[in-house]
Amino acid sequence: MWKISKYITFFVALIAFAVGSTAGALAQGEKRLAFVIGNAAYPSGALATTANDAGLIAQTLQAAGFDVVGARDVDQESLRGAYRDFLAKVTAAGPDAVVFVYLAGYGVQFEGENYFVPVDAQINNAADVPIGAVRVSDLTKPLAALPTKVNIIVLDAARPNTFVRSNQPLAGGLALVDPDPNMLIAFNAAPGTVAPEGKGPYGAYAPALAEMMRDGGLALGDVFDRTRLRVNEVTDGAEVPWNASKINDSFVFFDRGPDAPAPQVSAAEVRTNRTKQIRDFDARDAYVAALDRDTMGGYEDFIVAYPHDPMAKRVRAILAARREAITWRQTWLRDTPEAYWSYLERYPHGPHAWDARRRLEHFDAALEPPQSFAVYDYDVPPPPPEEIIYVDRPVLYFDDPEFGFDPPPPVAVIFLQERPRDFIVLQAPPPPIGVFLLPTPVFVPVPVWVNPPHDIFPPPNNVIFNNIHNTTIINNTTINENNNQGGGLTTGQKLTGVAVGVGAAALATKVALPAFLQKKEAVLSKQNNGQNGGQNPGGLPLKPGQGGQQPLSKTLPADKLTGHALPGADGKTLPLVNGKPVLNGQNLPNNGQNLPNNKSRKLNKQGTAGGNAVTGNPVVNGQNGANGQNGQNGTGQNGTGKNAKLRKVPGANGTPTTNGANNPSVVNGQTSGQNPPNGKFKKLHNQGNGQTNGQNNANQGNGNQGNGNGAKFRKPPANGGDNGNGQPKFKVNNGNGNPQMKVQSQPRPPKPEFHAPPKQQMQQVHRQPQAQPKPQPQPKPQGGGGKKPVCGHPGEPPCK
Repeated sequence: MWKISKYITFFVALIAFAVGSTAGALAQGEKRLAFVIGNAAYPSGALATTANDAGLIAQTLQAAGFDVVGARDVDQESLRGAYRDFLAKVTAAGPDAVVFVYLAGYGVQFEGENYFVPVDAQINNAADVPIGAVRVSDLTKPLAALPTKVNIIVLDAARPNTFVRSNQPLAGGLALVDPDPNMLIAFNAAPGTVAPEGKGPYGAYAPALAEMMRDGGLALGDVFDRTRLRVNEVTDGAEVPWNASKINDSFVFFDRGPDAPAPQVSAAEVRTNRTKQIRDFDARDAYVAALDRDTMGGYEDFIVAYPHDPMAKRVRAILAARREAITWRQTWLRDTPEAYWSYLERYPHGPHAWDARRRLEHFDAALEPPQSFAVYDYDVPPPPPEEIIYVDRPVLYFDDPEFGFDPPPPVAVIFLQERPRDFIVLQAPPPPIGVFLLPTPVFVPVPVWVNPPHDIFPPPNNVIFNNIHNTTIINNTTINENNNQGGGLTTGQKLTGVAVGVGAAALATKVALPAFLQKKEAVLSKQNNGQNGGQNPGGLPLKPGQGGQQPLSKTLPADKLTGHALPGADGKTLPLVNGKPVLNGQNLPNNGQNLPNNKSRKLNKQGTAGGNAVTGNPVVNGQNGANGQNGQNGTGQNGTGKNAKLRKVPGANGTPTTNGANNPSVVNGQTSGQNPPNGKFKKLHNQGNGQTNGQNNANQGNGNQGNGNGAKFRKPPANGGDNGNGQPKFKVNNGNGNPQMKVQSQPRPPKPEFHAPPKQQMQQVHRQPQAQPKPQPQPKPQGGGGKKPVCGHPGEPPCK
């Protein structure tokens, strides 16, 4: 029997191991990660489409199962910090990760390197490019070092720019580059050329790329080849995208289901067209075939086959730009004076002529080719004379009217199917609400036979991914139930206008910010809401001084100070209340709340303040003068009249009076309702070793009644010594309601030093004794009857 139990235990363990292995294999599915940036708000002028383009690509990637993070209008610090977070995320994803990086905005090239321009870049000359912009290789090299499956880098950044206006301009567009292994690099315009800026809401490149990505079963290379054909078609030849790939693994954005209709052109026909000789096509299809292959050989074959066709001039321009880009790439890789002289000999006024001369300056070599040098042997022949006109300039525009190009012919269906009807005209997305957030377009559902691959790791909290066959409408927060076949949310999960508001729907479908920008966005949102009434239509951070924003001052205005210097004057640090500085009446503990025995803390903005505070500084225990009238027309509260001067009352040992500690005028409520004779107090000086507030400066006498039971202050003895005879003496007159404080005259103590006040609960203060000057003869008391003597009592010195 025990043998049977042993076998059962073994089989149970084996089954558990198999189930665990299957679950582990499922958990190790292909993880898809994307990083999307759309920069539009440049100081030189906002770009009309880049932010929307980035939002469209991000949304398409969400539908394809990518975990997307993205942002718009980022500066260099934000871009680098956000990408650093993204690389950490890719590292954690493991070796089967697929990575997609899309950057829309301005791109420039400088000395063979491509740079993406943040919105805060200040580029006034060529030397500013490496400082103000982000080198693209700084983004691609760390990514290539990770064990990812597929890396896709898209630069939608080849645009005309005005960053450098000088006689030593930058080369136009982007520089030709070689992708790293397992990487595809794509430009919205061919190297050395620029794309015309669209009018909006989208450019030509992003919608074409999104259209091809959504085509189920389309291989990665075909996605970008067909994107080039579509862009060239919709721009009438003004824009020719480019891509290069070293990806060997198969990859599709979406699968094509078995219920999909048969394609208009079979896979066999596509392969045949790719291998067919250019001369075997008619002139119209030959041009499209050469553009589809996008190789030097294909363009040269077209020129040979149809040298007098209207498209021949256009093909020569494309060929001239590609030849010059290859020549410069090889020159830059060689990086010797001979290589740069060789380039200048071919292209003395070419797009990279000034790049070559800048490198020659680095080598301290002649800026022009000498009569004799070793000419570099390039892989491409020199340009024929008819090509020079297209590259004898810093930048090439395919829609330049100087060339007079004829528009290209329509693309035959054997190369490219017709555009989907619901993808021809895309609605403009609503303006994004929030700093850095990408716009969120209205999602166009993909056909029901198109689905994400089944073996991918589902992205977290991705509403678009769960509803690729539904239409999300952010404005009324609904997701249509039409065409909901397979995949998608259940009935209980669907977003409806009743269950979810506009803000919740936008939150559910928006592209998440990278962690670095989430922190920055939280800070900027608070600043913008406070300075702009909670309204920031563009979502951009406010600059200092914009929108009424004023920096917080750490000092009080000097023109409002009277009498002696108060805390915060002359650039000094304000005293702290509960560990926070007091500014304009803020940060006061228990502000406006009445404490027992009328010890409420009150703030009079410009009143005479109990001899201790002014212009917004608090006086505690209810001693903030002028009966709450902000110091004007006071009725016997620490000063008389409108112009009662302020004098700070130092405490024992010269310490400031705060929260009633060490402040004789605060104890027993004797500053409330009583005025000195001339509207101002004399300074209280420390003499002898009087005890400092032995009863915690509180609950002595009868509060604000001033019944004459004045507190007596003595300093603690030093090292066990006696109290001495030099203690200060205070006389309080309760006869006419005007307290009079008499102190022994002594030399003026040093300027008090301000420290953080104690906590709210009163604690006995012990201070080390200081050397005291000899007591001076005390002036005779003033005033009439009713005054209490201050000598002859127990503990008091004998009367003289």
